[in-house]
Amino acid sequence: MPTETSLIGRFVAASARHSWAVLLLSIAVALGALLYTTRHFAMTTDTAELISTDLPWRQRELAYAAAFPQQRDLVLAVIDGATPELADAAAARLAAALKERRDLFRTVRRPDSGPFFEREGLLLLPLDDVRATTEQLVTAQPFLGPLAADPSLRGVTTVLDNALEGVARGEAKLADLQRALPSLAAAIEDAAAGRPHFFSWRALISGTAPGPRETRRFILVQPVLDYGALQPGAAATDAMRAIARSLGLEPAHGVTLRLTGPVPLADEEFATISENAGLVSGAMVLALVGILWLAVRSARVVVAILVTTILGLVVTTGLGLAATGRFNLISVAFIPLFVGLGIDFNIQFAVRVLAERQHGKALAEALVAAGRGVGGGLALAAAAIAAGLFAFLPTSYIGVAELGAIAGIGMAVAFLLSISLLPAMLTLTHPAGGMVEVGYQALAPMEHLLHRQRRPVLALAAAAAAVSLALVPFLRFDFNPLHLRSPHVESMSTLADLMVDPDRTPNAINALAPSPAAAEALARRLEALPQVSHTVTLGSFIPGQQEEKLAYIEDAAMLLGPSLEAVEPIAPPSDEDLLRGLSTTDAALRTAAGQAHDPASAAARRLADAMDRLRAAPPANRQAAQAMLAEPLKTLLGQTRALLTAGPVTRESLPPDLVADWITADGRARVQAYPSGDVNDDDNLHRFAEAVQAVAPDATGTPISIRGAGGSIVTAFIQAGVLSFVTVTALLALVLRRVRDVTLTMAPVLLSGLLTLATCTALDLPLNFANIIALPLLFGIGVAFNIYFVMAWRSGETDLLQSSLTRAVVFSALTTATAFGALWLSSHPGTASMGRLLMISLGWELLVTLLIRPALLACPPAELAARG
Repeated sequence: MPTETSLIGRFVAASARHSWAVLLLSIAVALGALLYTTRHFAMTTDTAELISTDLPWRQRELAYAAAFPQQRDLVLAVIDGATPELADAAAARLAAALKERRDLFRTVRRPDSGPFFEREGLLLLPLDDVRATTEQLVTAQPFLGPLAADPSLRGVTTVLDNALEGVARGEAKLADLQRALPSLAAAIEDAAAGRPHFFSWRALISGTAPGPRETRRFILVQPVLDYGALQPGAAATDAMRAIARSLGLEPAHGVTLRLTGPVPLADEEFATISENAGLVSGAMVLALVGILWLAVRSARVVVAILVTTILGLVVTTGLGLAATGRFNLISVAFIPLFVGLGIDFNIQFAVRVLAERQHGKALAEALVAAGRGVGGGLALAAAAIAAGLFAFLPTSYIGVAELGAIAGIGMAVAFLLSISLLPAMLTLTHPAGGMVEVGYQALAPMEHLLHRQRRPVLALAAAAAAVSLALVPFLRFDFNPLHLRSPHVESMSTLADLMVDPDRTPNAINALAPSPAAAEALARRLEALPQVSHTVTLGSFIPGQQEEKLAYIEDAAMLLGPSLEAVEPIAPPSDEDLLRGLSTTDAALRTAAGQAHDPASAAARRLADAMDRLRAAPPANRQAAQAMLAEPLKTLLGQTRALLTAGPVTRESLPPDLVADWITADGRARVQAYPSGDVNDDDNLHRFAEAVQAVAPDATGTPISIRGAGGSIVTAFIQAGVLSFVTVTALLALVLRRVRDVTLTMAPVLLSGLLTLATCTALDLPLNFANIIALPLLFGIGVAFNIYFVMAWRSGETDLLQSSLTRAVVFSALTTATAFGALWLSSHPGTASMGRLLMISLGWELLVTLLIRPALLACPPAELAARG
C-alpha cells in the first residue's frame, strides 16, 4: 500500500477515535470564519472589475474616467412627460429639490436644459426649424399676448371670444380655429367628467404631436455612495423616488420617473441576483437532501455529509474572503462549486464505508478501510482540481482568477474535512450496516457489452471528438455585460429604451485630443468613416448660421416682445368668473357654428357642449380645467420669453458645466463618436470600434470595452487552459508514473469538454462572462471522476460500472448538477446561463463516465502492460 494512503488511513482512524474533539474543533474554526465573514464581507457587482486594470484598454478607461470625474458614479434620472411642458416642469422641480439634499447628492445637473439651453437652444436647431418655430410663434401672437396677461381658463375663453368676434365681423373664418377647437374640446370634456387630461400648448401651436425628444428630459446626479452597504446607491435612489412622489411626479399626474446609469445598474444587479436566492437555495437544498438519501439510504449518513459540507462551506467563505478581499459576480460561484465537489468527496468516502460495512466490517474498521481505499484518489483529485483552478491566478480575468483562488482553497478544505470531520460525524451518528446493494448489478450486461464492443465504442468516441472539434471554431462568444443583466429591472429596461435612440445610445466612443482645434480635426476624420454616423465636440454647441437664425428670432421678438415682457398678469379668476366666461364663449361658439355641418362648425359645437357640461359640473372640476390649461401655459410663456432673448454664442459664453464635460482640466478636448447602422448589434459595434481605433488608438467606450473584454477573456482561458493542463498532467504523471494511465485519465476529460462546446455551438448558447466558469468546473469534475476510476483500475478492481465507485460517481454528478442546476431558476440571466451550461457539461460527463470510460478501462493493467 502506498505510503500516502496508509497515512490517510491512520488520519481517518485518529479522527474517528477523537470524534468529539474533531467536531468541536471544526465548529470553532467555522465560527471563527463566520465571524470574519460578517465583519469583512464585501462584494462588487461591477462587471468592469472582472478584468485586470493592467490591460491597455482598461488603462485608457481609467485615464478617461480620471479626466472627467463628474461623469463617474452617476444616476441618470429619465423623466417622461405626457406633454413637453409637463416634462420641463417636472425636471426643473425635481432638480431643484435634489440640489437641496447635499447630504445625499454631490452634484445635480440637467445636461439638456438650464438657462443656456432655454435661451440659446433654438439656435442649435437647423435653420429651417428655427424659421418654422419663429413663424409659428408669430402666428400665435394674437393668442399669446392676451394669454400672457391672463394665463387662465378665463383667459382662454376671452381669447376665443375675441377670435369669434372677428369671425362674426367677417374678418376671419371659423376654419382658422379648426386646429385649436378639437384640442380644447377634448380637454374640457375630460375636466367636466373628472378625468385627467394633459394639455400641451406647444403641440397646439406646432400642430404636430410631440415625440420622445420633446417629452423626455434628463437629470444627472452624483449620489453620496454608502460603500458599507450591499447596494451603495440604494439610499440615494430611494430618496430620489421619494422626493419625486412628494412633488407629485407620478404617472397619475402625467410624469414618469425612471432611474438608470452605473449606480442603479450595479444596485439592481445585486438585487436581481438575490431576488429569488431563497427559491434557488431552497430548491438546491431539497434536491441535495433527496439525492443524498438515494445515494446512501441512511438519514444519519446524510446528516453527517451535510454537516461536513456546511461547515466546510463556511470555512471556505472566510478563507476565500481573506484571500481575495471581496467577492464578485463570478467568484460567488464558489458556493455551488464547493457544494458540488465537497459533497463529491464526502459521497465517495461514505459510499465506500457502506460498501466495506456490506462485507461485515465494523464501523471503525470500515472507516479506516475507506480511507485507505479512496483516500489516495481523493487527495489526488483535490490536488488536481486545485491546480486547475489556481491556473487562473496569473491571468487578467480577475473574476475567474478570484473564483479559482477561493475554490482552490475550498478543495483543500473539502478534502481535509472528508477524511477528518466526516469520519468523526459517522462515528458519532453511528449509522446502521451497509445497504443491501451498494453497486449497480443491473449494469452488468451493459458493461460486458461495452467490454466486448470496446473498439467500436472508442471509434465512436473518436468520431464524436472529431465532429465536436470541427464545430468548436463556430462557438459564439457574447461578452457584452449588459446581456448578463435582467431586462426586466427598471435600470436595464430604461437603458434599453434609450439605446433605441441613435443620438442617446450608450454605445458611443470617446477620444481625447490635445486641444479643441485638434478635437475638431479628429471629429472630421471620424465623421468620414462609414461606421460613424456623427460626432459631437464642444464646438457642436456653438451654432452655425447664427446671423440668419438670430435674424428670425429678432423679428419674432419685435412682434411678441411687447405683449410678453411688459405684462403683469391679472389675479386668478374666481369660480363666478369662470362660469361667466364659459357661458359667454358657449353662446359665441354656437352662433359661429350656426347650422353648418363643416368640420370647423362641428368642432365649435363640440366645444360648446363641453363647456355646458363643465358649467354644470362641481367647482372642483372647473378648478381642474383651470390648472390643466394654466400650468402648461405658464411654462410655454416662460420658455418663449427666454428663447426670444437669444444672442450670439461663443466659446467664452458657454456655461462652465458644459465646458467641463468636454474639456479636461489640462486643456485636452473630448470627441464623441456615434455608430451608424444598428446601434445594438454586436458585430456592427465591433466594426465601429475597429474603425474608430484605427483613427484614434487611445479611444475608449462601451464597444471598445466589450471587444477588449472578449479578447482578454479568451486569452485568459487559453493561458489557464494550457497551464492547468500542463500542471495537472505533470501532477498525474508524478503520482501515476505511467504515460498510459495519465492518458486514460485525461482523454475522457477532453472528450467531455469538446462535447460541451459542440453542444453550445449547435444550440447557439454563447459563452459569456458568467457561464464560462463551467469550463474549469468541468475540468475539475472530469479529472476527479477519472482519477477515481483509474486509481481503482490500477489497484486491480474489475467490473467498475457495477461497483460502489460508479454509484458514488453517479450520485456525485447528480448532486453537483443539482447545486448548479438550481442556478437555472435564477431571474438573473448570467446566473441562469451558468446553471444551464453546467447542466449540459455534467450531462456529457456522466454519459462519458457510463459509456466511454468502461471501454477505455476494459483491459486490465497487466494485459495492457503485456501488450506494451
